[in-house]
Amino acid sequence: MILTPGQLNRRAELYHQLGSMIAAGVPLMQALEMAGKNSSLRASRKYLSTLLEQLRNGRSLSDAMQHVHGWLPDFDAALLAAGEHSGKLDYSFKRLGEYYATKAQIIRETISSLAIAALNLHVFLFIFPLSVLIKFAIGLLNSDYRMCIPFIKEKIIVYGALWGVILFFIFACQGRRGEPWRAMLEYLHQLVPMLRTALKYLVLYRFTTALEALVNSGISILKGLPMAAAGSGSTHLKNKVAEWPRELEAGTTPSELIRGLSYFPDMYANLYYTGEISGRLDDSLVRLQTYYHEEGFRLLRLFMRILSRTIYLLIALLIAYNVIGFYTGYFQGVVNGAGGGGGAD
Repeated sequence: MILTPGQLNRRAELYHQLGSMIAAGVPLMQALEMAGKNSSLRASRKYLSTLLEQLRNGRSLSDAMQHVHGWLPDFDAALLAAGEHSGKLDYSFKRLGEYYATKAQIIRETISSLAIAALNLHVFLFIFPLSVLIKFAIGLLNSDYRMCIPFIKEKIIVYGALWGVILFFIFACQGRRGEPWRAMLEYLHQLVPMLRTALKYLVLYRFTTALEALVNSGISILKGLPMAAAGSGSTHLKNKVAEWPRELEAGTTPSELIRGLSYFPDMYANLYYTGEISGRLDDSLVRLQTYYHEEGFRLLRLFMRILSRTIYLLIALLIAYNVIGFYTGYFQGVVNGAGGGGGAD
């Protein structure tokens, strides 16, 4: 599903309400019932009803979440399962609420910064090249509609290609597309330097958050690492970590596996190793969460600002190029016409 800022804010509000009610002593089922009655969360009522039905049938929250298809991302499910297991479900809900609120804010900032640039791009594509637009206008004025055909054909091709690319990415970014699509998008992100780093840091944040919650809930590191990787949102990391249980059973430590996987930066590997040998892995994971959460979103904001300014600059350069080219051709035609007239006299 496509997650707009409004949808992300509603999810953040849902998680915040559930976390606050559970922290106040309200049982989970009653908290879900109360949240389902909130008019601002009506889009989630169907899923909340499904969760309640499964819970009434005697299932745990972890089992009930498996019956809510297409609504809970793996990251959410892993964090809530860990919260249920550790008795810190309110903390898990609040952590998710904070994550989605921040994500919504960044997407809203991105949309606002790119909206004017996108509008300018559409206007530019409509106006240029000027020669085609002028022929179109002359054709309309003279009722010679054959002169309008080149303009119409060109705009169909240009706008069709532009919106084809946009719709493709909208289609590919839908959560229901599955891992092959996510793997493809992850590969495309690798081609953009700053975006690559920002999204990688957010993957590490989700991985570390899920791992910290799972370890604190009493789940062994042998099971916790693959579960955290599944909740990270990265198919590459998930596939790599899925191979670790055999090596862990053979005596390899998690810090050695992390150090041996180039996906993890040196700082991450070193801090994890320090926490592992000191017996204070919880503290190390919390520090890693904070760092990669702040750095990931900071880089993402910076990338979006640079992207919007780059689009503005490209549009300005293209406008200048087309205007100069048009008037150069126009004056050259005038000069040639005047030279030709003088020769005839």
